[in-house]
Amino acid sequence: MATSPIFVGTAKSPAARATVANTNRDGATGTYVTLFTAGASGSFFKGFEWQSEEDVTAANAIRLFVQDAGAGNVELIYEAIVAATTFAVGVTPAVRGEWYPPGGLVLTAGSVVKISIHATDTISGRLTGGGDY
Repeated sequence: MATSPIFVGTAKSPAARATVANTNRDGATGTYVTLFTAGASGSFFKGFEWQSEEDVTAANAIRLFVQDAGAGNVELIYEAIVAATTFAVGVTPAVRGEWYPPGGLVLTAGSVVKISIHATDTISGRLTGGGDY
């Protein structure tokens, strides 16, 4: 048990881009993009943000998964619907969203965070407001 509080020691803002469709939600089948691997003492982030980087050609979804300590099951912890949108400069902004769970994302040492998208598009995801302990 810790006897004194710990704080983020190395700030990080990891980002990744998903482009390959994966209709699976099991964390094991299909294509997943590694967004972040937690440091040796664990990591903390306030939240997760995502944004389409092109037209969203069909109704889509972005999913966030965590594999505790880098082993075992890859668990789905968040999923957002991404509406089909045709981008037009000055008219239609890029589709974006965010998720800030009340306690943040607390990751054990070596935990792996992954993202996937449901349909073929280009959607980026990033962890915000944190880093390694």
